[in-house]
Amino acid sequence: MRDDPRLPMSPRFWRSPLRGPWFTSVLGLVLLVGITVLFVTGLVSYAAYNPDLSPVNDKTPDKGILGFYLFAWPTHPHWLYRLDQGVHVTLGITLIPVLLAKLWSVVPRLFALPPARSLTHALERISLLLLVGGGLFEFVTGVLNVQLDYVFPGSFYPLHFYGAWVFFAAFVAHALLKTPMALRTLRRLREEKNDLVPPRPAEPTVSRRGALWFVGGGSLLLFLTTVGQNADSLRRTALLAPHGGADPGSGPNGFQINKTAAYAGIDEAETDADAWRLVVTGRTGTVRLSRAQLAELPLYSSALPIACVEGWSTSDQWWRGVRLRDLAALVGYDGDPPDLFVESLQRHGAFRRAALRANQAADPRSLLALYVNGEDLSPDHGYPARVIVPAAPGVLNTKWVARLTFGDL
Repeated sequence: MRDDPRLPMSPRFWRSPLRGPWFTSVLGLVLLVGITVLFVTGLVSYAAYNPDLSPVNDKTPDKGILGFYLFAWPTHPHWLYRLDQGVHVTLGITLIPVLLAKLWSVVPRLFALPPARSLTHALERISLLLLVGGGLFEFVTGVLNVQLDYVFPGSFYPLHFYGAWVFFAAFVAHALLKTPMALRTLRRLREEKNDLVPPRPAEPTVSRRGALWFVGGGSLLLFLTTVGQNADSLRRTALLAPHGGADPGSGPNGFQINKTAAYAGIDEAETDADAWRLVVTGRTGTVRLSRAQLAELPLYSSALPIACVEGWSTSDQWWRGVRLRDLAALVGYDGDPPDLFVESLQRHGAFRRAALRANQAADPRSLLALYVNGEDLSPDHGYPARVIVPAAPGVLNTKWVARLTFGDL
């Protein structure tokens, strides 16, 4: 069976002259840098949700020691989350051709017999299985989340979070084992025989450098048709991104959204300006404020973007409303406010409730916004009031706010 050239277990089954240590080494070193950046930006993005602040923000319960790196998310610079998640998603999509080419280049090893020649070889094969399986799982779930928005059984967050740790552990082990060999191969500038080189190669139709240009061209195409969803001047080029292209509407409220009022189950009667009341609770009790009363308080403006976990973001929008710290003062917090718990009127979708750290509530740019770009918020953008916080993920900028609770959560 092993010598039957009709079966993938035979080395003679694989005939492409492109396969070899040089081609694999180039792709591997690109992935070494790219996947490391992906992992770091992914962890930073997860920290932005402040999962240790309140269980309501924690979409990955029982993470244990894997949450060792979490920290209070800063509000400066205001585009921090926009940059981090934009890099994470755009780079992940850009690396897809490189990952597929790398898997293609080493696929003969997945069929090699015997499955394990020694304990060391068995451990290497297991790590390779985790590496390939984990890599495909992370890239597939990430792309599905970006393109289709939460199509998984259960929450996307624990699936992607735990999968990332499994994949990266296997990736680090593989990199430690293979990187020195890859660097030696590239320094020699010549091909050497190993188990990836076919014993009877077919006639070449393209050179290895030509194949690399093909892979690089595919990555460049994906980059150009994705990056615009996070870059104002290139938005119309983001043809493969759900939130690319032109703005979804016109006028001051015509910028991107992640959920509509209809999707969130917002009842128009509840958001009517005469019926709606904001409930603010804190040290000295509770106050209830109509939208007209909020508009009579001192109003401030902030130029801030909306940035989503799917990698898209808006340009800076001009928000106007009441500072969160001023609302905290109404219920007994004259100095810096404490942590804040925000509840929305929405009935469907994740993050109907969200928690903000004290530093986020205290930032003078953090608002309960009533207006955007000079006009009332539209229903889809959170009318009658929404939270806007610098550098926070979009889902923590809660729309259709009903209640603010300052203090211990």
